[in-house]
Amino acid sequence: MNDYAVTIVTRGEELPPLSEGNFFHSPELFRLVERSPGNTPYMAIASDRGGRVVGQLLVVTRRRGSWIPPYLYTHAHAYGEGEYAPGVNAEQVFGLLLDKVTLVLRRRLCLYIEFSDLSHKMFGYRYFRREGYYPMLWQEIHNSLHSMPPCQRLSRPMLKRLERLERRGITTREVETPEDLHDFYHVMRRYYRLKIRRYLPPKEQFEAMRETRSVRLFVTRYKGKAVGGCACVYSQGNAYLWFLAAKRRYPHLHLARFTVWKALNYAHEHHYEHMFFMDVGLPWRRNPFRDFILSFGGKPVSTYRWFRFSISWVNSLLRWLHRE
Repeated sequence: MNDYAVTIVTRGEELPPLSEGNFFHSPELFRLVERSPGNTPYMAIASDRGGRVVGQLLVVTRRRGSWIPPYLYTHAHAYGEGEYAPGVNAEQVFGLLLDKVTLVLRRRLCLYIEFSDLSHKMFGYRYFRREGYYPMLWQEIHNSLHSMPPCQRLSRPMLKRLERLERRGITTREVETPEDLHDFYHVMRRYYRLKIRRYLPPKEQFEAMRETRSVRLFVTRYKGKAVGGCACVYSQGNAYLWFLAAKRRYPHLHLARFTVWKALNYAHEHHYEHMFFMDVGLPWRRNPFRDFILSFGGKPVSTYRWFRFSISWVNSLLRWLHRE
């Protein structure tokens, strides 16, 4: 593996020509993050001796606050394992990128690093272990959209309920104006403020996302008021539901259900093959959100999320607690 050189880039003007295929590891997302307050992108790039890029991995650090110590800290997150050139051993190149990213983020005093949404459960297993990461069993769900319309996967009572909600005047449409964006973000921020584990990007990042072809923001309204919304990514022929929120003051209206339904229909109408729900939580026996997402006819998949804390004794304890 000495044939490859690995560099880390944190400034957009220093990026070499890279693939735009995978949105979550693309220069496009890099530049969106770079413009967002409190966020820093780290693009790890592997090149061969001829200077050809053979692998790229985008990790984003975020400044966060907490009610318990440490009150201010930095968290790093990567969605997926990166993107690799045809003909190279993706896992081996990933191991090089992971080693470099882990070293750099340790020096930047990043509290912990998280990898989620890997292409398959065992990808990079030995490299994560080698770098001191520990796995947590996680749940992912995806809906196939190419084999049948979303409506055919719903139960008849659920389909009637959704039709009834539409007759009551509930709508879900794309965010198109600054007022739409303001209402969308207001709903998101109120919903996520008590979700300690989940992170909501700043409004500036959503504003920049709205200008790209890879992201669509949807706002759900009832009687003219914004009551829900979601953010979806479209990349490599698939759709990804990234963020979802709904006001809790209207539980009888099933606003989250209506919003997801419209996002599924949009993806199907635009010929995307799958809809991936990016975080349905831990695979506990009782998981209401997972059961809610499964009600749309999706397929559950068991996978790993990998974590590494920079505090050695904390990381050692967590590795022991999550030993297999």
